[in-house]
Amino acid sequence: MVISQNIELAKKNLDSGKLIGLPTETVYGLAGNALDPDVILNIYEIKKRPFFNPLIAHIGEKGQINNLCINIPDAAHVLIDEFWPGPLTLILEKSEIVPHLLTSGSNKIAVRLPSHPMAIKLLQSLKYPLAAPSANPFQYVSPTSAQHVIDQLGKSISFVLDGGPCSIGIESTIIGFNNNEVEVYRLGGIPVKAIEKILKTKTKPMFMDKKLTYPGQGKKHYSPKKKIFCISHGESFKAEKSKSIFISWKPDSKSFDSISLDGSTRSGASRLFSILRRLDATEFEEIYIERAPNRGLGPAINDRLTRASHPS
Repeated sequence: MVISQNIELAKKNLDSGKLIGLPTETVYGLAGNALDPDVILNIYEIKKRPFFNPLIAHIGEKGQINNLCINIPDAAHVLIDEFWPGPLTLILEKSEIVPHLLTSGSNKIAVRLPSHPMAIKLLQSLKYPLAAPSANPFQYVSPTSAQHVIDQLGKSISFVLDGGPCSIGIESTIIGFNNNEVEVYRLGGIPVKAIEKILKTKTKPMFMDKKLTYPGQGKKHYSPKKKIFCISHGESFKAEKSKSIFISWKPDSKSFDSISLDGSTRSGASRLFSILRRLDATEFEEIYIERAPNRGLGPAINDRLTRASHPS
């Protein structure tokens, strides 16, 4: 296993058809050539991801979207100008060059332009976009550091581009367009209110629709091995059992740890997955976690907690 900040070495691995661990501002991705069906198949196999769950294509420049997408609506261009590069994925009609395996047979593709400087530099050096779902086994907690990738996939890939800890720490917001409606398929790093403000319209929530298959929509997802129970925000709680603990939203003398260091949702989002991973390595059997406040990235954090706590 090679862990390096060498972008040329990362490119060499990708050009040879290999997969790498890729840093982004959201989470680390398991990255490979998004236009090569064999590479895409390898991603599905390593993650043990069902083939009905499509992958997101990552590009290095805004203009590259025209290679992958057609009939791009005006609202999408507004969002691109405002939020790219950044944690926003758009669902758009795909072009003929996009493999069916990438989109799970759909005529639409999920695409985004990440803001992590190393990811952008690497993507701009390539002649193809990268498919890069989170670099972890399907349904487990997403990785937010190079070490997390090594811990989970170290036997399956041979190179991780080390870009440090992820600045945002939860996945991108996913937005689609249906005639005149703007639909939200996944809550994430861009608050829905910010999207509604720039578009001057209300969005339609679709992230709990069981009939749809977009990344992160599984009823059980982002899930550690320990039992997670969610506590309403602001509710006091004391763990009674010896093998149970309480994780508060912000620092509290009664809790084992807190999701946020300062009460902000930015801090909570950046720490959430690393805390869940750390708790998985403890002897505790039951983990009670206080939900985030319903502001900023709070709804996205609470979405992850809900899916993490769903029984298998």
